[in-house]
Amino acid sequence: MATKKKAARKPAKKSGAKRKPNEAFMKPMTPSAALGAVIGSNPQPRTEVTKKIWAYIKKNKLQDTKNKRNINADDKLKEIFGGKKQVSMFEMTKLVSKHLK
Repeated sequence: MATKKKAARKPAKKSGAKRKPNEAFMKPMTPSAALGAVIGSNPQPRTEVTKKIWAYIKKNKLQDTKNKRNINADDKLKEIFGGKKQVSMFEMTKLVSKHLK
């Protein structure tokens, strides 16, 4: 029986231009009082808000040890997460966006 040879795929060519960030993500947003207790009350872009929340989670060791995709809420985060004790990292971004204006 003859075996078929598969053609080797060539990697996609990357253009020399850098990707431009979306303006909506870079617009400073004002956090609610609950979110401000975690990241500060100054207006910040969404990207910076996410970075600061993750820094808070890692500093306080709130990431679930068995499933790293889940975040265990302390008292400050529970207020942001709508009273939930644990949320997934994907659900977290949705819940945090409700606290930005």
